[in-house]
Amino acid sequence: MTHSLATMRKLQLLAGCAAVAVTFGTPTLAQDTALEEFEEVVVTGSRIRQNPLEAQNPVQILSAEDMDASGQVSVADFLQRLPIAGSAINRTNNSSGNLGFPPDGSGIGAGASQIDLRYLTSKRVLVLVDGKRWVRGSSASGVSGAVDLNTIPAGIIKSIEVLQDGASTIYGSDAIAGVVNIKTRDDYEGIKGSAYYGLYDEGDGKTQEYDVSWGAENDRGRVLVDVSYTKQGGVEAADRELTAYAIPFENLGASSGTPQARLVFSNEWGDITLNDGVTGVPNFNPDDPTGAGSDYHAFTLQDRFNYSPYNKVSTPNERVNIFAKAEYDITDTITLRTTAAYNNRQSISQAAPEPLFFGPGAGAGFWMDNMVISADNPYNPFGVDIDETNFVFGGRRPIEAGPRIFRQNVDTWYVSSTLDGDLNVGDRVWFWDINATWSQSQANQQKTGAFNARKLQDALGDPDACAAIPGCVPFNIFGGQGDGSGTITQAMLDYVTFIQKDESRQKLINYSANIGGDVIDLPAGPLGMAFGWEYREEEGRFIPDSVVSSGETAGVPASPTDGQIHVKEFYGEVNVPLLSDVAMAKHLSLSAAFRTSDYSTSGSNTVFKVGTAWQVNDDLTVRANWSEGFRAPNIGELFNTGSRFDSSITDPCDVVANGGTQHPNCSALGVPADHQQPNAQISVTTGGNPNLTPETAETWTAGITYSPTALADSMGLAGITFEANYYNISMENVIQAPNASDVLQGCVETLADVFCDNVQRTSTGIVTRIDGILTNIAAIDTDGFDWSITAETEPADWGQLRFKLMNSHLFKFEESVPNASGGIDVVDRAGTELGSPERAYIKFKSSLFIDWTKDQWTVGTTFRYLGSVDEGCGGVVGGFGFTQYCTNGADGNTLGSTFYTDLQVTYRPEWFDAQTSITLGVQNLLDQDPPLCTTCDLNNFDGTVHALPGRFFYGRVAFQF
Repeated sequence: MTHSLATMRKLQLLAGCAAVAVTFGTPTLAQDTALEEFEEVVVTGSRIRQNPLEAQNPVQILSAEDMDASGQVSVADFLQRLPIAGSAINRTNNSSGNLGFPPDGSGIGAGASQIDLRYLTSKRVLVLVDGKRWVRGSSASGVSGAVDLNTIPAGIIKSIEVLQDGASTIYGSDAIAGVVNIKTRDDYEGIKGSAYYGLYDEGDGKTQEYDVSWGAENDRGRVLVDVSYTKQGGVEAADRELTAYAIPFENLGASSGTPQARLVFSNEWGDITLNDGVTGVPNFNPDDPTGAGSDYHAFTLQDRFNYSPYNKVSTPNERVNIFAKAEYDITDTITLRTTAAYNNRQSISQAAPEPLFFGPGAGAGFWMDNMVISADNPYNPFGVDIDETNFVFGGRRPIEAGPRIFRQNVDTWYVSSTLDGDLNVGDRVWFWDINATWSQSQANQQKTGAFNARKLQDALGDPDACAAIPGCVPFNIFGGQGDGSGTITQAMLDYVTFIQKDESRQKLINYSANIGGDVIDLPAGPLGMAFGWEYREEEGRFIPDSVVSSGETAGVPASPTDGQIHVKEFYGEVNVPLLSDVAMAKHLSLSAAFRTSDYSTSGSNTVFKVGTAWQVNDDLTVRANWSEGFRAPNIGELFNTGSRFDSSITDPCDVVANGGTQHPNCSALGVPADHQQPNAQISVTTGGNPNLTPETAETWTAGITYSPTALADSMGLAGITFEANYYNISMENVIQAPNASDVLQGCVETLADVFCDNVQRTSTGIVTRIDGILTNIAAIDTDGFDWSITAETEPADWGQLRFKLMNSHLFKFEESVPNASGGIDVVDRAGTELGSPERAYIKFKSSLFIDWTKDQWTVGTTFRYLGSVDEGCGGVVGGFGFTQYCTNGADGNTLGSTFYTDLQVTYRPEWFDAQTSITLGVQNLLDQDPPLCTTCDLNNFDGTVHALPGRFFYGRVAFQF
């Protein structure tokens, strides 16, 4: 009843907007001179054709030239440099094999690059191409809720419009944080081409891009074809000082999975590892395990394994794109438009050899946790069965098998057809369009270096039983590296390893129809309306290798995901002119919109929006909007049947990690007073939830655009514009899994079942698993302020200058989740680093672009500033006592502010009639290193926001004729 009344009031508000239009009788003043005419167009955020100067939504427009000036060859890399961008995965933030599957059901996204706005994550940003939805990404690791921008070629871009406002009423689900609308080229004549090459000053990261397009047109038809090839080389972690070691700047490792094996016994044998150089079957003295007659010593920090050199700071990526666009005028008023695209992405991720964690404290799955090593195994030096009666934890890094290599092959197809035109309704023209889109993203991934845990049990168990199994060879898990070449033979590996083959697919089918035009003439101008209908089908599936889904893998297990969503939607929009050409109001209008959606999975939902735009005079425009938004749960969130994420979490009961202290409640949990968590990466299991309901949002925005003509004239400028926008977004029913670290902390601090029931510890106190499922448990309240200044000088003998300064301030980002006492815990993440997974909530970011043009020369400089963020001194730094690398010691660390400088020079030779350009540039001219992140999962810096260390040099040649 309450919902129905609220909906009725909002419908009455919409009706009121139309009523105001009819009764508002202010006359239009006569004009002595003709007003400048502007073509009415559809602007991102509205379906009503209108003068762009009167648009009511904050839209940042970026041109293809802006992207070229950045020196980037990826749409995502370009957009992620904007101050309004948050933290999103990219080529410098990739964790395949190291951490498992993020707890949001989306999959790892290996090789993908996404865009985040307002720090609300990529799944809350809607990506459009020419106003139509683009298919969500696939990387053969789950069912993502976000678009992989690597599937959109840079060469086809005319402009990018970034709507910095909620747009659920116009576009439906996912547009809570904003909309990125990529508009494709429409220059249908001639040939264009370009060639690009770049590399880092270390000689790595070699990047090349080649693009050629052809266009032609006649009286009725137009066609454009673009083909491009992009290859971005990788950068090894071993080749950068910051990333070469797991514990930065220290020639030490951090992992318990070592080539010599870490073995933790529950009896007097303790925590030991093999001495270097031991060959054959090791000697072991049960009466003095680390003394005379024994080849073992007590395990220390110096024995831990340094996995960092196996990682990549930047993953290699190779893409082929074919794009075609055609138009045909069926009549003078009806046009058929078709767009077709194909993209192939091949990328490679890499991680250290797969660690074999075994024993009841491993938390590595059924087979590894219950591993029994037979006393009769010819390589068992201990003379007894190794099982839960005497053993706690073991970690052997089989570097003999080589690194884990993940190869992704992703094919994306897209076909869209539009029939549009105009028709006369009385003396008025209405514009209509009917659209159909089919798109699919298909991904396959092969992983080498994977181990089958069930077969490993065969090879470690009774050797007679092993002999009866074809191919089974007793496995040497205790032999270490011997003379340095290892003791695990190829015959052993042939039986226990396998090539893991995973697959995922996403499909989008979308039909829509829109019609809009002017209804009546009001004193202040025509009243515009638009209506539309949309039907959408989304299908998604993830099929992990059968060994993985059955739980037999020694790596990270995952279960299949398969589901589909159907939605029917209808929207309406009205734009009401209230005043025109009167004192203090050159133009004043009011707009309103609604959208109702009916999902097969989460039911119906209706949202509303009201906005106003007040053009005070030729110089100043003020606008304000209030809107409701929603995001329906995606396929991964609904239908993920289970996955694991290995998160870096500090156990409050770990004496060493907590500086020699232990929470007093640990004894009540049965944890020994000298407890040490052997593996800092704790398994976190999550699953989808078919009972999820949509996230809801309420968004307020207000802004101004000020272009003072008098000031520009007095300064000798061709123009200057100041724009500012304030936003406030409040979200409820936010979908997320309980934070694993909070669950563990809550269990220890409160001993409440609501927490402790989801934490699994062994009898010796080791945390092996933290459980959770996705639920509508959280709320988010964030606000901030963006402002920019653009200016350019008049052309002169010395040339012309152009300036653009963009700034973004994050005031707060509060997350609210329920606690054990029935209350709400509120955490403001503004100015902090989340760390695992990596996400920096930077309070202030700024970019300044300056270019100077004279004759055939253009010199451009970009300055980017990223403010500082704070984090705890944890992870593999503070967790192992290296607090000297934290700016505040054990109390925490500040990732200091960073300042990046890029330089570019372009020359257009006269002898080619300026149709050819030669560009040379360097990114990170001053060789700024990213700040040390002590809580980040990999590579010791946050790759979602910071550039990897080193200068990047590039050159580009472009032509057209």
